[in-house]
Amino acid sequence: MSRKHVAVYLGSFDPVTFGHLDVIERASKLFDHLVVGVGRNSNKKFCFSADERFQMVKKECGRFENVEVKHLNGLAVEFAVSEGARVIVRGLRTEADYAYEMQMAMINKTLEEKVDTVFIPTRQSYSHISSSLVKEVAFYGGDVSAFVPASIVEILAQLKKGAC
Repeated sequence: MSRKHVAVYLGSFDPVTFGHLDVIERASKLFDHLVVGVGRNSNKKFCFSADERFQMVKKECGRFENVEVKHLNGLAVEFAVSEGARVIVRGLRTEADYAYEMQMAMINKTLEEKVDTVFIPTRQSYSHISSSLVKEVAFYGGDVSAFVPASIVEILAQLKKGAC
């Protein structure tokens, strides 16, 4: 009897970037089913609502047959368990990400022994991209087309008009 390998990839995706999509694509090839959880982070000020971020991610993930996008409310490990996942996928850009992500992975393992964390480093060509920097460039009218898909470029164009 074969068991389906399910993983979750969680983030705030404010907005989703090529770096996020790189991790999603690669994780989708490693697992039978990948659930992308679009969540809230109490430490962040969001530019886009949870529903707007969900719709952005859902649109961009439509090309992946084994990827499902859901809203995330609560703890990562609780979401993973509720989705039948034994793996939380986390993307890494830099060494600074690693230190933070390791701390989070250890907390998650303490909270739920059955769930492991797998790190996927983003491609080097995307390692400098962060949602925060993308929003800042867009706010000042800069070209963000090298950082986010075309549909997101259009949405970010509104930032010049003070949407955030």
